[in-house]
Amino acid sequence: MIIKRDIFKQIEPFVNSQEAIIITGMRRTGKTTTLNYFYDRIDSDNKFYFDLENPYNRRLFDKEDYEDIIKNLEFLGIDFTRKTYIFLDEIQFLNSIPSVIKYMIDHYGVKFLITGSASFYLKNLFTESLSGRKYVFEIFPLNFMEFLRFKGSKIRIPEKITREMFSKLKSLYEEYMEFGGFPEVVLKQSKKEKIMSLKDIFASFFSMEVENLGDFRRNDTIRDLIFLLMERAGSKLDIQKLSKELKISRPTVYGYISFLEGVYFIKRIRPLSKGKSTEIRKQPKLYICDTGILNAHVKIDKGRLFENSVFQILREKGEINYYQKKSGTEIDFILDKTYGYETKLSPYYRDIAKLKRIARGINLRTYKIITLSYTDDEIFIYPFQI
Repeated sequence: MIIKRDIFKQIEPFVNSQEAIIITGMRRTGKTTTLNYFYDRIDSDNKFYFDLENPYNRRLFDKEDYEDIIKNLEFLGIDFTRKTYIFLDEIQFLNSIPSVIKYMIDHYGVKFLITGSASFYLKNLFTESLSGRKYVFEIFPLNFMEFLRFKGSKIRIPEKITREMFSKLKSLYEEYMEFGGFPEVVLKQSKKEKIMSLKDIFASFFSMEVENLGDFRRNDTIRDLIFLLMERAGSKLDIQKLSKELKISRPTVYGYISFLEGVYFIKRIRPLSKGKSTEIRKQPKLYICDTGILNAHVKIDKGRLFENSVFQILREKGEINYYQKKSGTEIDFILDKTYGYETKLSPYYRDIAKLKRIARGINLRTYKIITLSYTDDEIFIYPFQI
C-alpha cells in the first residue's frame, strides 16, 4: 500500500494537462513511489512505464531518428492515435531524453510523467529544451506530518496543545530529529536498522550522484567537504575557511557547493535584504537535507539538529531567509519575507523581547519562537504547529 505524500495533491491538478510532469529530488526520497501512485490512478490501458536505469529501456529511446522510437513503442503496444501516457523513471541515465520528450509532446500529444534524481542535471538539460512544456515538482524527505502518517499515527494537531498531548508529540518529534524523514528509514522498526539504512542512503548518494554524476577529479576532496559542511549545519558558510582547510581554491569550493545544492544534499539560506546598513548581507547559512543523515555521520549538538529539523518543515512552505545584524542578534528563519521564526530548545522570556525588537525593526507581520519546551505563552509554538 502506498502511503500518501503531500506532493500527491500538488501534482494531481496537472495530471491531465498537456505539459510533462517532472518529479525531482534527492535519491531515495520517494520519486519512484510517486510515479507508481499516479500510474495506478490513471484509468487507461494506453499507459506504459519505463525504468531508464534498465539498459534495454534506454536503448528504446536512444535513437537519432525519433520516428524509430515511435515504431519501437508501437511494437510494444502503444497506440499513438489515442491519448498516450508514458512514465519514465530515472531519466538522468539518458542524455538525449529531453529532445525526445519534446518531439513526442509536439507531434503525438504524449503525456509524460518523469522522475530524475538530480536537480543539477535536470535544470541544465530541461530548462531550454522543454521550455513551456513542463511542470517541475520537488520531493524531499518526509516532513513531520508525513512522518506521523508513515508511523501509522492518526494524531491530528489541535490549535491548543495540552501538556499530555505535548509529551506524546515531543517524543515523536525527537525520533524525527534523530532519524530524519527518508521513507524507508521511518518504516524500519529498530534503531540499528534505521542507522544501517541511513548509512546505505548516504553511500548510495555518494556513489551515484557524486562519483558518477559529478565526475570530479578528486572525489576524496568533495567527500571531505561534505563532512565539513555537515559539521557546520545551521552556521554561516565561510568559503575562505573551507578553502584553506581543504587546500583548494575558492572557485573550486564554490563549484562543489553549487553541485551539492543542485543534487539536494545541502541548501543555502540567504540573508533577508531590507535595506538596513547594519545587516549582514553576504554569507548564507547552511542546512543539510535530512537530520537523520546528519546525525548518523557527524556529532552535532541538539540545538542545531533542532534548527535543521525546522528548516526541513519550512522548506516546503515558501521562500526562506534569515536575518542578522552585525551585533549578532538574529532571526533564524523568515518565511516569504513576512513571518519570523526563532528556534530555541529551551527559551527564556528575554528571547521574546529580543525577537520583538528585531521583528518590528524589519516590519515582519508575525513572529514566533519555535521550541520543544512546554509553554502556555502564545508567542511560543512547537515545530509540529508550523
